[in-house]
Amino acid sequence: MQRYFIDKSEIADELVLPAEIYHHAIRVMRLHVDSQFELVLKTQKVALMRITQVTKEEARAVLINWIETKVELPVHVTIACALSKSDKAEWIVQKGTELGASEFIFFAGEFSVAKWEQKKVAKKVERLSKVALNAAQQSHRTKIPTVQYNQSLTSIELSGFDYKLVAYEESAKNGEKSNLFGLTESMKKEITNSKQPELLAIFGPEGGISPREVDYMEKNRFVFAGLGPRIMRAETAPLYLLSALSFVIELG
Repeated sequence: MQRYFIDKSEIADELVLPAEIYHHAIRVMRLHVDSQFELVLKTQKVALMRITQVTKEEARAVLINWIETKVELPVHVTIACALSKSDKAEWIVQKGTELGASEFIFFAGEFSVAKWEQKKVAKKVERLSKVALNAAQQSHRTKIPTVQYNQSLTSIELSGFDYKLVAYEESAKNGEKSNLFGLTESMKKEITNSKQPELLAIFGPEGGISPREVDYMEKNRFVFAGLGPRIMRAETAPLYLLSALSFVIELG
């Protein structure tokens, strides 16, 4: 069943579909009278809707009932990635959204080969935000992850995060195995106490993390964690982390 997000905190029993939803639901997916779809409000409430009228200009739907759903990762995870080559940012946002990330930050790492021209940043963020929206609808999330860009690692605001982690290649090479597990165990305890912990996870580019960036994170008490004995690509490591968190916290 199709799921759409609407920029409203409440809806009436009957709704005229917004233009973008109308186009996708009626023109692309060919929904028709009596077709049902799910609508997610800004409050993350989910409504089951039924189409009652379709014309060339608009479509109307009525509320059938509210759906109780619990699909969000119990941890608010911010994935912060240094810029990587090619279209890896889109891949990270799409798959990371499916795996439960709440926010994505891309930044110019000191060893990043890729660069974003300042005049194109807004358009790139807009494009990635659309990728996040589509992925959230496809994976039946109740929340659309946000996307932002920072000029450097040091310009990322660190306050507000309960946990700060960096996936560090040297830690993996040295056989570090316990830091990620210890972090997840601590978060699980907080979730049990009815709190949603906030985690910031940093990932470097293909060239790795610079000594100056390492020093900065050490001073700001980041947890340096290895993600297993194998060295992962820049776009793989964030997905590994999200999968591990889901397994331990949601399925463990």
